[in-house]
Amino acid sequence: MRDLVSKFLRYGVTGGIAAIVDAGGFALLVNAKLSILAAGCLSFCIAALVNYRLTSRFVFNREATLRGLAAFTAAALVGLMVNVGVTLLGVFTMGLPPLAAKLMGIGTAFVVNFFINLRFVFHREA
Repeated sequence: MRDLVSKFLRYGVTGGIAAIVDAGGFALLVNAKLSILAAGCLSFCIAALVNYRLTSRFVFNREATLRGLAAFTAAALVGLMVNVGVTLLGVFTMGLPPLAAKLMGIGTAFVVNFFINLRFVFHREA
């Protein structure tokens, strides 16, 4: 249990760093006159690469591989769907303000992604 909590906390750190890379990269790219769509996609991709590299090493003590990156990206897309789904449910079903619903979506997706990465992406056979 202690190892699980430790991984969860380290996963939070790597996710926070990736969020800073995403937001900072987005701001820089928009200021460089890239379209919002292009800047958003590019900053997300760069942040995903950073996040995968940090998560594989710092959280799960694994080598980064192309196959691992593909699995990690698939998990991130599941997390994106959970994030958006929970956000929409929060706004349109529960009547929450959009920001509150978005924070609920982020938190839910964070937990879902952690367990997908733990059980599938970085799982080691016993």
